[in-house]
Amino acid sequence: MSTIEHPRPDGLLHNPGFSQVVVASGTRTVYTAGQVSIDERGALVGGDDLAAQTAQAMRNVGLALAAAGATYADIVKITTYVVNYRPEQRTIIGKARAPFFVGKTPPASTLVGVAALALPEWLIEIEAVAVVD
Repeated sequence: MSTIEHPRPDGLLHNPGFSQVVVASGTRTVYTAGQVSIDERGALVGGDDLAAQTAQAMRNVGLALAAAGATYADIVKITTYVVNYRPEQRTIIGKARAPFFVGKTPPASTLVGVAALALPEWLIEIEAVAVVD
């Protein structure tokens, strides 16, 4: 049986949008490749809309996890790469990501601003690590 704990370290900010620390045990670790805002045909979803691209990338993370028998609840670490990141975009990304973690403590999270991704129309790329039985 896998377990996921979210200790709240003294001296670190408690942010409801992510966990500072995650302790996970299980028999399998699932790593997803970075997921971008494309559909199963490879077509861009969301155009220049960062929220729409974030939501599609998260849906793709979910599809990748499901193929390995995992769900969003099994994610222990998520890393988000954003092209030309500006601090005001954090709220947009957080709101688009939040529905995928409703009723769950969010995983440990890192957000990285990058100059570019593999294709110029991609605004965001999200990868996840999950622990399952």
